[in-house]
Amino acid sequence: MGHNSHKLAIFRGRLKFKSNQQKIWGVLIFLSIVTTVEVGLGILKPQILMIPFLKTKILNWIFIILTLVKAYYIAWDFMHIRDERSGFKNAIVLPLIILIPYLVFIILLEGDYIFDVMQKGFVSWNF
Repeated sequence: MGHNSHKLAIFRGRLKFKSNQQKIWGVLIFLSIVTTVEVGLGILKPQILMIPFLKTKILNWIFIILTLVKAYYIAWDFMHIRDERSGFKNAIVLPLIILIPYLVFIILLEGDYIFDVMQKGFVSWNF
């Protein structure tokens, strides 16, 4: 089990499991906790998190970050990217490190533009 023990660990080896079944349950519980936090914040919408930061609310930034954390763990553990050779990992991960912030930037910039057009432009909120 010594050689395959790294496959039964998550959080960079900080949490180790005895079997694949336990590991699946561990990752499922972690992803469920992150999802519960997202849903709870979406329902409660704390006023302290409604402060604008970089053209959007802090709450939206928290949603973006938690979604990326979930996507990372799904790809890393369930899609077995962790077990691939470093060249293949880099071929998958490095473009995403560039692409995801770029797409987030485009979405936030376009959303802010559309909000300004609807708020101050000729088109009014009609829904």
